[in-house]
Amino acid sequence: MATAALLLTACGSGDDKSGDNDKSAGAGQAAESPKGSADPSAVRAEDKPDGVDVSLPSGMNLVFDWDKPKDKNDAAAMEDAANYLRAIYRGVDKRTAKDAAVTAYATGDGLHYAQVQINEWIKGGWTATGTLRHYDATTRSAPNGQSVEVAFCADSGKFYGKEIKTKKILTTKPSIEDFDYFKIVMVEVPTGESLWQASKVFVETSAEKCR
Repeated sequence: MATAALLLTACGSGDDKSGDNDKSAGAGQAAESPKGSADPSAVRAEDKPDGVDVSLPSGMNLVFDWDKPKDKNDAAAMEDAANYLRAIYRGVDKRTAKDAAVTAYATGDGLHYAQVQINEWIKGGWTATGTLRHYDATTRSAPNGQSVEVAFCADSGKFYGKEIKTKKILTTKPSIEDFDYFKIVMVEVPTGESLWQASKVFVETSAEKCR
């Protein structure tokens, strides 16, 4: 089973050609079935941005190979787009679409997308393992300054699903299906704490421009 096939493709709000093509935000699944988590006090500070725990198990590695924008809002939106993806895979690892990280970094269609992705992994009996790389990121701010579109490529060629019961890793052969192009619309939460949430997610699967 191809890892990319596990990805649900992005659901937009119906006004985008992504439609209900929900593609799992990454590709495979795998970390061991949840063992008792480490003591929360032992979580590194960088794993708790905005006071929210987005730490992942050691076998699940999300890499964000991109430069931080100079604009403060763009930089904050980009960082929280990364936290949104971490939150999805944290939900996969914890086997719940209601993890605090998911509700902290998502709203509206973005929350729906995250919940659909996580529930598909849970339904399939999978978790994720390996490295999922994100790169070539760009940002585009709305004229009103209240939303920022974060677009980037993702390479799931070394990120696999893993059956929780059998621990079998669902390896795949390299193909165009390993590459996806994401556009995530981030909106600032009006709390004055510089927290941004994913409100819409669009995914172009088998993206040649990302290869």
